[in-house]
Amino acid sequence: MKTIVTKTTSLSKGMEARLNEQVSMESASSQYYLACASWLHKEGYEGAAAFMYDHANEERMHMMKLITYINDSGGHALAPEISGIKNEFDSLREILDYALEHEIKVSLSINNIVDFCFELKDFATLQFMQWYVEEQREEEQVCRRALEIYDIIGDSGQGLWMIDKEIGKLVNQAAKGVEEGGAA
Repeated sequence: MKTIVTKTTSLSKGMEARLNEQVSMESASSQYYLACASWLHKEGYEGAAAFMYDHANEERMHMMKLITYINDSGGHALAPEISGIKNEFDSLREILDYALEHEIKVSLSINNIVDFCFELKDFATLQFMQWYVEEQREEEQVCRRALEIYDIIGDSGQGLWMIDKEIGKLVNQAAKGVEEGGAA
C-alpha cells in the first residue's frame, strides 16, 4: 500500500536509535523479571514472585510507552529481539542483587538519553524522558528496600519465609505510590 501522507518529524535518527535501544532494554528487563518470577513461583516464594510478575508487567509498560512515543513522533519503533534470558537461579538473594544492578544500568541508560536530549536540544523528548528519570529513582529505591529487608531479616530459620512475605508487600506499596501520583 502506498503511503498517502509522509510523516515528518523533529525526532532525529540518532535519538530514534537511542530510544529503540531503550525499547530493547525495557523488553529484556520485562523478560528477565518474568523469568525471575517464574523461578521464584516454582520455588514457593509467592510474595517475591508476585513482586517480580508485577515488575515484569511494569517493564513491558515502559517499553510500550517508548514505542508509542517513537511512532507518535514520526519515527519507527522496532520490536526488539530478545535472547539469552537466564531461567535458573541459585537463590532469592541472587535475583535481588541482580535486580538492583540492572535497575542502576537502566538508570544510566536513561541518563544518557537525557544528556543526548540536551545535546540535540530535543526538548520534547527531554520532557517525555523526565517520567523515566523519576521512575528509575523509584525502581532503584524499591530494589534497595528489597535487599534491606533481606539483610535485616536474614536467611536463617524462618528468615526466607519472612523475607518473601515482606517483599510481597512491596507490590502493594508500589501500587499505592501510583494511586497517590507517583510514577511507580
